[in-house]
Amino acid sequence: IQLRSFIASVAAMYNDNPFHNFEHASHVTMSVTKLLSRILSPDSWLGEDERNKTPQNLHNITYGITSDPMTQFACVFSALIHDADHTGVPNTTLVKENSALAQVYKGKSVAEQNSVDLSWSLFMDDAYAKLRSAICANDQELIRFRQLVVSSVMATDIMDKDLKKLRNERWDKAFSPKVESAVVESPANVLNRKATIVIEHLIQASDVAHTMQHWHVFRSWNEKLFRELYVAYKAGRADKDPSEFWYQGEIGFFDFYILPLAKKLKDCGVFGVSSDEYLNYAEKNRREWEAKGREVVESMVQKIEQEDAVVAEAQSGGKRSEGGLATMREEASTDEPNTE
Repeated sequence: IQLRSFIASVAAMYNDNPFHNFEHASHVTMSVTKLLSRILSPDSWLGEDERNKTPQNLHNITYGITSDPMTQFACVFSALIHDADHTGVPNTTLVKENSALAQVYKGKSVAEQNSVDLSWSLFMDDAYAKLRSAICANDQELIRFRQLVVSSVMATDIMDKDLKKLRNERWDKAFSPKVESAVVESPANVLNRKATIVIEHLIQASDVAHTMQHWHVFRSWNEKLFRELYVAYKAGRADKDPSEFWYQGEIGFFDFYILPLAKKLKDCGVFGVSSDEYLNYAEKNRREWEAKGREVVESMVQKIEQEDAVVAEAQSGGKRSEGGLATMREEASTDEPNTE
C-alpha cells in the first residue's frame, strides 16, 4: 500500500510537459527493468554450461549486480523519480534565467538535484516508514541506498562537462586495455567500479531508450521533445528556434552520443542480446532519420502551428461569447420593465 501511495505521489510531482512527464518516467522505468532482467537472466549469454552459472561466477561476471537486490531496486527507483518536477526547459535555461532552482544548486545539475531532493524528502516522510524498512534494514543501508540513487540520477545529466569527464575516466580505467595503472587495486574495488559503470550506462540508455526502439516509438517521443523545446522558444525561454537545427542536431546526437552509448552497452558484457538489439535499432533510426528527418521536422512544425491556431481560435471565440453575454446582460439591466 505504501509503495503504491509513494508512486502516486511521485507521479503528482511531474509537471504536464510534452516530454518530461510521468509517461516518460514510466517509459524509462520499463527500460531499466528490461535491461536489469537481461543481467539477472543470463541464460542467453552464458551458454548452456551450468558450471558458468554458479552464484559466485554470476556475481563476478555481472560485477555483483545479480547478488545485490538493493542496487537493482535503486536503479528502478531512480528511473521513476529522475525527472520529477522538471520545468520543461534544460538546465542551461534555468542557469541563464538565474532561476531560484539554479541559485539553490549553484548551476550544477539543477533539474537532477531538484528531482532527487523532492523525491527523497517524500521517501523520508513518516507515511513511508514501512516502505523504507522493507528496502533498508538499518541506517547504513539507507545511506548506501541514497548514494546509489543520487549516482544514478546524476548520470542522466549528460550535458555537465565535469561529470562527463569523470564518467569517461572511470570507463577507461575499468574497460580500456590501453590504460594501465601503477596502483594495484583490490578485486572488490575493480568490481565496484565496473558495477557503477554498468548502472550509469543502464540508466543513460533507458533515459533515451526511444532512440533505440522501433522507428514509430522514436518518432513519437522525438516529436514530444521537439514540442517541449518549441513551446519554450515560443515563450521566449530559448534563443533558437528548434526547427532550424533539429534535423542536423538529431544526426549529431546519434553519432556522438546514442551510437557510442549503444556500443558501450555491448562492451559492458552483461546485457546479452539487448545490447545488440539496442545498437541495431539505433543504427536503423539514424539511417531513417537521415532520409526522412527534414520532412518530419516540417510536419511537426505544421502540426504544432495548426493546433496552436485551433486553440487561439477557440480562446478568441470564447472571449467574443463572453463579451456578447456581457452586452446582453448590460442591455437587459437598462431595459424598461414590461408593464403589460
